[in-house]
Amino acid sequence: MTAVNHFTYGLLTPLLAYVMSCIGSMLGLRLTAQAHASRGGARVRWLLGAAISIGGTGVWVMHFIAMMGFEVEGIQIKYDVWLTAASAVVAIVVVGTGLFLVSYGRGRVIALLGGGLLTGLGVASMHYLGMYAMNMSAHVSYDRLTVGASVAIAIVASTVALWFTLRVKRPIWITGAALVMGLAVAGMHYTGMYAMHVSVDPEASPVSGADALDFLVPLMTVISLITLTMLLMVILSPSEEELHEDAELVAKLELRRRTAQQQQLTYPAPVPQHQPMQARRR
Repeated sequence: MTAVNHFTYGLLTPLLAYVMSCIGSMLGLRLTAQAHASRGGARVRWLLGAAISIGGTGVWVMHFIAMMGFEVEGIQIKYDVWLTAASAVVAIVVVGTGLFLVSYGRGRVIALLGGGLLTGLGVASMHYLGMYAMNMSAHVSYDRLTVGASVAIAIVASTVALWFTLRVKRPIWITGAALVMGLAVAGMHYTGMYAMHVSVDPEASPVSGADALDFLVPLMTVISLITLTMLLMVILSPSEEELHEDAELVAKLELRRRTAQQQQLTYPAPVPQHQPMQARRR
């Protein structure tokens, strides 16, 4: 056994990871609210954006920012490029699948529970795939009970998050829901990290892969920029309430037009009578 430190930079990495998770969750909730007010291709695009926001920024970016604070005394840690990229894809795909199941499931309980289970298992898979992507001269083992607890947290957190996407629409409630979601994701991450036990190999050997700063930071920057772009799209797009008000106004105008046409058919305008002019002599 060896010394494992999850907070190399103190509270900086957990706080920054929590903030990013909240931002991703908040934007994802806002995008799903926009999706519920849209139809057809627009709805699909908003849901895809929500999957990138929650899965990419809220889960994956949060995970690896927290991993920046992870350190094993005396050994070097590098990351497998393809496995790390695959973990990002897993996070986005499973969150997107859960969002589509719930959104097109019309709020049915079975769709919510199925989506929560699938998303939770996917988020947990992303976490442990990201851990497996670490290369170091050490043997890593996990406590099964703690791993099970982290998976349970992921499933519950995912189910609650999907429920929020159905119920939460007002900005103040979206903010509160995002704070809860960020706390749940961070709780799942550090529970999973607590399950890990590291034994350093007696003879250190060179490890392959990319350094965290050389690979993870640029990738996280790209995802964060995509998230900010979608944030601008949401800000510039009309809210669900505005879309509802516009729809009501259009419906009222259409009703008035139909009423006017019906009145014209029921009470036609009188035909003007031309009176013959009588010539008058002076």
